[in-house]
Amino acid sequence: MRFIKQLAAFLTFSLIGFSSWAQEPGSIDETINGIMQPVTDFLKGIIFFTVPIGELNVPFVLIWLIIGAVFFTIYMGFVNVTAFKHAIDVVRGVYDNPNDKGEVSHFQALTAALSGTVGVGNIAGVAIAVSLGGPGATFWMILAGLFGMSSKFVECTLGVKYRNEYDDGSVSGGPMYYLSKGLAKKGFGNLGKLLAVLFAIACIGGSLGGGNMVQINQATQQLIDVTGGQASMFYGHGWIFGLAMAVVVGAIIIGGIKSIARVTDKIVPLMVTIYVGAALVVLAVNFAELPHAIAQIFGGAFTPDGMYGGIVGVLIVGFQRAAFSNEAGIGSASIAHAAARTEEPISEGIVALLEPFIDTVVICTMTALVIVVTGYGSFGQEEAMNSAQTVGGISLTSSAFEEVLSWFPIVLSVAVILFALSTMISWSYYGVKAWTYLFGESKTSKYTYKIIFCIFIVIGSGMSLGSVFTFGDVMIFAMCFPNIAGLYFLAPEIRSDLKSYMARIKSGEIQAYK
Repeated sequence: MRFIKQLAAFLTFSLIGFSSWAQEPGSIDETINGIMQPVTDFLKGIIFFTVPIGELNVPFVLIWLIIGAVFFTIYMGFVNVTAFKHAIDVVRGVYDNPNDKGEVSHFQALTAALSGTVGVGNIAGVAIAVSLGGPGATFWMILAGLFGMSSKFVECTLGVKYRNEYDDGSVSGGPMYYLSKGLAKKGFGNLGKLLAVLFAIACIGGSLGGGNMVQINQATQQLIDVTGGQASMFYGHGWIFGLAMAVVVGAIIIGGIKSIARVTDKIVPLMVTIYVGAALVVLAVNFAELPHAIAQIFGGAFTPDGMYGGIVGVLIVGFQRAAFSNEAGIGSASIAHAAARTEEPISEGIVALLEPFIDTVVICTMTALVIVVTGYGSFGQEEAMNSAQTVGGISLTSSAFEEVLSWFPIVLSVAVILFALSTMISWSYYGVKAWTYLFGESKTSKYTYKIIFCIFIVIGSGMSLGSVFTFGDVMIFAMCFPNIAGLYFLAPEIRSDLKSYMARIKSGEIQAYK
């Protein structure tokens, strides 16, 4: 209650201040962009430094992610394939021991983590990818999702294995802990501490950027589109919607992971069902165009026609948007999975490998197919590609659905807002765990971060598409450098644990309860 009162007081004060400031339409939004653009440009130059491959300069961060995902897939014996059926059984609760320590079920941990990945990245990010790289970018997104399943398995297993368990039943886990504790066990304590601190700093930025501002920004854009565009009361005043969402988010996140899980395990399945269902309707109506669309996706992957140019260019944009969407290799999801009720870390890692499959292979592919079969909606492919940097990702996806379902932009608005809400509350949890790792587990420390998080909701609602996506990309991708470096050190013990776990499942030593 105290936090709610503090947040309400802050937001009331902010609203008064913003109202007196905004004498001219768009003044707040323009000011926010003016402040943030130089910051994002500076950080982009650091995180997305490039290496030359042929005629293109490829961001090293993507090479880092791709090599890691391929290595873990091979090293773990293609766990993304061999453990897929078992993952479904674990999520169904077949192996749930009611006496296991933790705060949430396997299913709740999965939905909490999915809520952090299934969001506007699946809707807006995919639209941006197929605008920049053409339909062929979808192929590389799918491939990134399949290989990313293995990265997710390794990091989420470690999240449970090295979590801190407290007397009150709560837990803290994630890269901060397995980097510091895991590497210390191997004699690299100082390196582990350094990587943990670097990750925590990047995670806080990722929480405020990609997990917050990107989400509210695109939700605000869709709301403006369906309420009249430039005639909307929110046009140039996106911060008003941002303030309202800040209150809602603040009220949810005060309860921690249990409160978040209770929300996400309802929102995520519902909105995924609605979104995928609508996509299937659009694809059914355009069934005759589906073979051509699939041919474009596979053919365009190797003979690209998008403005990004060249096979490597299309690969880059596909992998970049897939990584932003499913966060495999980033390490964020391991924070949510660390709270799962289990004494078998491998079981939670196996559950986690479902995330990139659901997020990228299923939902992102659905979005891409809808855009392609409808001819890029009212924009048309040529206009969408030529205006890839200025056409809002949400606007393009909405237009594609509208070609068949005239009413869908309204439904999409609700879906986007709920997706954004679920993503924000999950990322608030990631951010607060990184914050408390650095500054302590006190209530003051937790509430301080939660207030900061709510402030950034308001900031994100008033930023331009380009600057907000750049900031989100930079901060989230920064997390992968320390995370994957640590995964290489710890991968051998995970492979050993995996062999032991599967042997005990086969022998019946690990009991099935259903």
